[in-house]
Amino acid sequence: MLAVTGGDFNGEKLHGRVLPGGGDWTMQRSDHCTELDARYTLETDDGALIYVQDRGLRHGPEHTMARLAKGEPVNPRDYYFRTSARLETAAPKYAWLNRTVVVGSGMRHGDEETIDFYSVV
Repeated sequence: MLAVTGGDFNGEKLHGRVLPGGGDWTMQRSDHCTELDARYTLETDDGALIYVQDRGLRHGPEHTMARLAKGEPVNPRDYYFRTSARLETAAPKYAWLNRTVVVGSGMRHGDEETIDFYSVV
């Protein structure tokens, strides 16, 4: 398990910070595909809490994945990193998240990951 230690998020409808205390469980499969299961909490700038469970897959050519594992810079077009997130909140202002399908496209930068999320309409 990798600890989610914090970060920030910024989008058209919400922005804030990623709270420390979450985790990212990964499983390396025999076909060299990594299964991802990250669970963490967001706090919007206006104080709402949003729980996220983000599951996905990351794979690519062996030499590309070896470079990623070493923390070397790799063009995100050279590997596949896609996710599907489930968001939950009790905040009335953000209740629409409870009814929205969200997909993501990720990239690694050394020890950090960035995921661009998109709602499916």
